[in-house]
Amino acid sequence: MRQYVYHMVPSEMKGDKLIPLNSLEIHYPQLYEKYTNKYFDHPERTQLLRRQIPKLDCLWNDVLHFLPLHPHYVYRAITDLEIKTKEKQSFFKIPIEKLKNNKNAVYLYSQDKYKGPGELIEEDEIKLINIDDYKELSDLPFSTFQYYKDESRKGNRFGLFPYIPHLLSLGEVKIKNVEIITWNELK
Repeated sequence: MRQYVYHMVPSEMKGDKLIPLNSLEIHYPQLYEKYTNKYFDHPERTQLLRRQIPKLDCLWNDVLHFLPLHPHYVYRAITDLEIKTKEKQSFFKIPIEKLKNNKNAVYLYSQDKYKGPGELIEEDEIKLINIDDYKELSDLPFSTFQYYKDESRKGNRFGLFPYIPHLLSLGEVKIKNVEIITWNELK
């Protein structure tokens, strides 16, 4: 069975490949400025711009961040909790083979080891992978669902992908002819 990773379609994009945020600064400074703004909405988030990724020996924004889970599971959890969200959020559905020329790792993003955006990532939270061994996740972690529930009850704004492992890819990924899906449909 073919395996995929998912990446939210940016509201504005140049070219036919995804490139890490820090590469945007060089090639498309206006886009870099636009997409780094989200890091300044919380005092600790700015520290993500300098966050080191063990084993990949790079910064948080030197890699592309992919969801190893169909985004419909995120959408369904949010809507099951009656949290208002964008219904037609678009994602690239990217065959894992498109990452073959990159150095790839899974960030486990374990709730018990996550200490906040400003803290170091523990080395055992990063697992280098060969894409031939990659398997797409089929369930949303319970800790993610619980996070949505708790943060919603408190009335807090919250991130969409906490405690969901991330596939981190050091390099660029061509997306020409890649399928675009919306998260409100499972296909």
